[in-house]
Amino acid sequence: MWLAPGEVVWIDVIVPVGHAGWADDIHRPMVWLGHHLARAFDAVGVDGVDVHDGPMETTPQSRLVCFDGLGPGEVTRHGGKLVGMSQRRTRSAARLQCCWYTQHEHDSLAELLLPEVSVDDLRPVATVDSTSAAAVVPLLAASLG
Repeated sequence: MWLAPGEVVWIDVIVPVGHAGWADDIHRPMVWLGHHLARAFDAVGVDGVDVHDGPMETTPQSRLVCFDGLGPGEVTRHGGKLVGMSQRRTRSAARLQCCWYTQHEHDSLAELLLPEVSVDDLRPVATVDSTSAAAVVPLLAASLG
């Protein structure tokens, strides 16, 4: 993942056992959060968002470039990945980590990590303007209670 200052919004959401977003199935909390995120993006006027509710989709590059794969609950915009998500679990909670970009330079990432791979071989990354990206956070927090 490429984390450049000022170009990414990163949030962690803790889902305790027994919460409405919790499930023993590790995919369900991610899909639950993805739907909350999609509604928040929609509320700030970001169009074309969709939540991936299928199995993990991998590519030859996704083991090194996580944004090239597509996992349960991750949000796309017009086919490009908008929100990446990961999950860490304990017996008492799941921690869902998410990020989305206001800018993304596929070329820089490809040059650093995969010089032998063309940037055209990587999944497109969707971005949103910084105002919309920041406005999603309080809407998401309110929707999660």
